[in-house]
Amino acid sequence: MDLASEGARAELVSAAKSEEPPRDLTGRERALHEFAVKLTKTPGSMTQEDLLPLRQSGLDDAGILDVCQVVAYFNYINRLADGLGVDLEAFMPPPKK
Repeated sequence: MDLASEGARAELVSAAKSEEPPRDLTGRERALHEFAVKLTKTPGSMTQEDLLPLRQSGLDDAGILDVCQVVAYFNYINRLADGLGVDLEAFMPPPKK
Protein backbone atom coordinates (compact mmCIF):
# COMPACT_ATOMS: atom_id res chain seq x y z
CA MET A 1 0.00 0.00 0.00
CA ASP A 2 1.22 3.50 -0.78
CA LEU A 3 -0.24 7.01 -0.72
CA ALA A 4 -1.00 7.04 -4.44
CA SER A 5 -2.95 3.79 -4.24
CA GLU A 6 -4.98 5.33 -1.42
CA GLY A 7 -6.04 8.20 -3.69
CA ALA A 8 -3.55 10.89 -2.66
CA ARG A 9 -2.71 13.48 -5.28
CA ALA A 10 0.66 12.92 -6.98
CA GLU A 11 1.90 16.25 -5.58
CA LEU A 12 1.16 15.09 -2.03
CA VAL A 13 2.98 11.81 -2.58
CA SER A 14 5.98 13.77 -3.83
CA ALA A 15 5.73 16.19 -0.89
CA ALA A 16 5.73 13.31 1.57
CA LYS A 17 9.17 12.39 0.25
CA SER A 18 10.50 15.94 0.34
CA GLU A 19 10.82 18.85 2.71
CA GLU A 20 9.69 21.19 -0.06
CA PRO A 21 5.90 21.07 -0.33
CA PRO A 22 4.10 21.82 -3.58
CA ARG A 23 2.86 25.38 -3.93
CA ASP A 24 -0.80 24.47 -4.25
CA LEU A 25 -1.25 22.82 -0.85
CA THR A 26 -4.27 23.92 1.11
CA GLY A 27 -3.61 25.65 4.40
CA ARG A 28 -4.46 22.44 6.23
CA GLU A 29 -2.16 20.34 4.03
CA ARG A 30 0.68 22.82 4.53
CA ALA A 31 0.19 22.80 8.32
CA LEU A 32 0.25 18.98 8.32
CA HIS A 33 3.35 18.89 6.12
CA GLU A 34 5.30 21.39 8.23
CA PHE A 35 4.30 19.62 11.45
CA ALA A 36 5.34 16.21 10.06
CA VAL A 37 8.72 17.51 8.88
CA LYS A 38 9.50 19.13 12.23
CA LEU A 39 8.34 16.10 14.24
CA THR A 40 10.48 13.87 12.03
CA LYS A 41 13.66 15.96 11.95
CA THR A 42 13.69 17.69 15.36
CA PRO A 43 11.19 15.99 17.67
CA GLY A 44 12.85 17.38 20.80
CA SER A 45 12.15 20.93 19.69
CA MET A 46 8.36 20.51 19.39
CA THR A 47 6.34 22.94 21.53
CA GLN A 48 2.69 23.74 22.13
CA GLU A 49 3.02 26.50 19.54
CA ASP A 50 3.60 23.84 16.86
CA LEU A 51 0.04 22.67 17.43
CA LEU A 52 -1.52 26.06 16.67
CA PRO A 53 -1.48 25.76 12.85
CA LEU A 54 -3.10 22.32 13.17
CA ARG A 55 -5.81 23.67 15.46
CA GLN A 56 -6.34 26.68 13.18
CA SER A 57 -6.85 24.30 10.27
CA GLY A 58 -9.62 22.50 12.12
CA LEU A 59 -7.94 19.59 13.88
CA ASP A 60 -9.06 18.79 17.39
CA ASP A 61 -7.08 16.86 20.01
CA ALA A 62 -8.04 13.50 18.49
CA GLY A 63 -6.98 14.65 15.01
CA ILE A 64 -3.65 15.94 16.31
CA LEU A 65 -3.07 12.65 18.12
CA ASP A 66 -3.78 10.80 14.85
CA VAL A 67 -1.24 12.97 13.00
CA CYS A 68 1.40 12.35 15.67
CA GLN A 69 0.77 8.61 15.63
CA VAL A 70 0.99 8.34 11.84
CA VAL A 71 4.18 10.41 11.65
CA ALA A 72 5.74 8.52 14.56
CA TYR A 73 4.79 5.13 13.10
CA PHE A 74 6.30 5.90 9.69
CA ASN A 75 9.48 7.17 11.35
CA TYR A 76 9.62 4.08 13.56
CA ILE A 77 9.04 1.55 10.79
CA ASN A 78 11.56 3.23 8.46
CA ARG A 79 14.23 3.29 11.16
CA LEU A 80 13.50 -0.34 12.00
CA ALA A 81 13.81 -1.35 8.34
CA ASP A 82 17.00 0.70 7.92
CA GLY A 83 18.50 -0.71 11.10
CA LEU A 84 17.82 -4.28 10.04
CA GLY A 85 18.91 -3.75 6.46
CA VAL A 86 15.51 -4.67 5.05
CA ASP A 87 15.56 -4.59 1.26
CA LEU A 88 13.30 -2.18 -0.58
CA GLU A 89 10.19 -3.57 -2.20
CA ALA A 90 10.31 -3.88 -5.99
CA PHE A 91 8.14 -0.78 -6.57
CA MET A 92 10.37 1.49 -4.44
CA PRO A 93 13.20 3.44 -6.05
CA PRO A 94 16.64 3.14 -4.44
CA PRO A 95 17.70 6.09 -2.25
CA LYS A 96 19.69 8.87 -3.89
CA LYS A 97 23.32 9.01 -2.84
